Amino acid sequence: MCAAAAVTSLPQCGTRRISARPWFSSIPIRCISSSNANPAVDVDIDVDSARTTGADSSSTSASGGRSSSSFFPKKNQTLELVCESLGFKGKGICKAADTGFVLMCDRALPGERFIGRVSRKKSPYAEVKKLKTIVPHDHMVEAPCQYASYCGGCKTQNLSYEAQIKYKEQQVHDLIVHVGKFDHRDSKFADVIKPIVPCQEQYHYRNKMEFSFGTDKWVPDVKEKNEQGFALGLHAPGFFDKVLDVDKCLLQSEAANKVLAIMQENWRDPNLSLSPYNVHTHFGFLKHLMIRTGRNISNGFPELMVNFVTSSYKPELLEPLVEKITTIPEVVSVMNNVNTSVGNTSVGEQEYTLYGKSAITEMLRGLSFQISANSFFQTNTKQADVLYEIIEECAGLRGDGSEIVLDLFCGTGTIGLTLARRAGHVYGYEVVPEAILDARRNAELNNIHNATFIQGDLNKINDSFGKEFPRPDIIISDPTRPGMHMKLIKYLLKVRAPRLVYVSCNPATCARDLDYLCHGVSEQGLSGCYHLKSITPVDMFPHTPHIECVCLLELA
Repeated sequence: MCAAAAVTSLPQCGTRRISARPWFSSIPIRCISSSNANPAVDVDIDVDSARTTGADSSSTSASGGRSSSSFFPKKNQTLELVCESLGFKGKGICKAADTGFVLMCDRALPGERFIGRVSRKKSPYAEVKKLKTIVPHDHMVEAPCQYASYCGGCKTQNLSYEAQIKYKEQQVHDLIVHVGKFDHRDSKFADVIKPIVPCQEQYHYRNKMEFSFGTDKWVPDVKEKNEQGFALGLHAPGFFDKVLDVDKCLLQSEAANKVLAIMQENWRDPNLSLSPYNVHTHFGFLKHLMIRTGRNISNGFPELMVNFVTSSYKPELLEPLVEKITTIPEVVSVMNNVNTSVGNTSVGEQEYTLYGKSAITEMLRGLSFQISANSFFQTNTKQADVLYEIIEECAGLRGDGSEIVLDLFCGTGTIGLTLARRAGHVYGYEVVPEAILDARRNAELNNIHNATFIQGDLNKINDSFGKEFPRPDIIISDPTRPGMHMKLIKYLLKVRAPRLVYVSCNPATCARDLDYLCHGVSEQGLSGCYHLKSITPVDMFPHTPHIECVCLLELA
């Protein structure tokens, strides 16, 4: 059965109001017993480590074998394993047959029996590389993308969407219990974790894709060796210098795929004298191709921005490509970011407009937003609308214009501006100066005058933070993957806003921060002051391991 057919029976998900999960009932989950530590939450968390330390060393197999502490696999050891569940970052969770020792395997899916080789050892678990599948995984569907088995983007395309989101929901549950230290035996706990909100569109949902030019084309199934030849596509998993040549990506819009197709047909033409950037020698011209999809606010039609990232400014070299891609009606902007550094970033020191406008627009929750080449904007626009509706519900603004909202990690102001219509005033904080400029422009574009956006690093705040604005009634915090710094945690516990909405793209660090806010930090002499009222997982990115969560906390 193809993936497209597999998802047609999914319930529609305009909002989060899902009272039950009847369509989950046919999908069993092999979850790890909650009496032991859960390897599904044994994850390395960026910067601020909040890793669960893994399985109880005294646990044994069902047959009463040796304790898991007596089995520590050697590197390069070959094992036959069965994947039991999915852990954070989408890695398969396996256990040694005789001991219960935990092994993590990338691209292993639940129910799959396979041969794996130990590639890395850590204290509570080991990592395994899959060599050969013996028995396929459960809930298999045919992946529609020809690159799904090799590209690092869509690891679970061949797992039914119903199963994908059920495992994601289970991961959030396990993290809240084991990292957040919330008691799942509490009678109220079942009401706290809400059903996951599925994504209505499982393909063509991304409004931004970044492709890389490379001198080393990576060819799968050739012992990970590269084939001589230029490439335009996505980086091969685990390699910074090898690129998987891609003609089409099913996650971006059809119009964006037209741009990619024209580029693939023309950029290698020797008459154009274009060369991809070599990350080893640091010679070459073309670094990245970024394609962004927006929407014309007048007629609702899609509009595209194409951004060439190059090592120098030579518009005459790009002119033939610009002429060809602008034959696509949706292309209204062609930009050139010039990045002279040896790094691999797509943000340039200088930016030039080669064709049309310098920004495209998009609508979100009834507001218009300008999106420049390097603006941050939610990557899945339609699901962001659903996400922001949940945030608005959690914020619970009275609408009388009296409440103060503090929007932490505000980015380009999208969340704060959607709340400003019912708030007295919104104060937004963000470390990226360009994002603050975009937020101010977006406020002006929407004729919103009760929003103030301030540039500042929330990881470096001091005791004076908060004196420049009134005490907030509602705080929105939407941190990056590492979560919130302890300095910010201390501020939140000190200011004691009546309502706190935590929006997270990393449920592991989210669970850690919820523990701090609700239970305190004994090492810091801090007492928690919040009750966790609800946590709603939202699937923003189907076929990937990423999960978004919206958490509502109220003063205890």
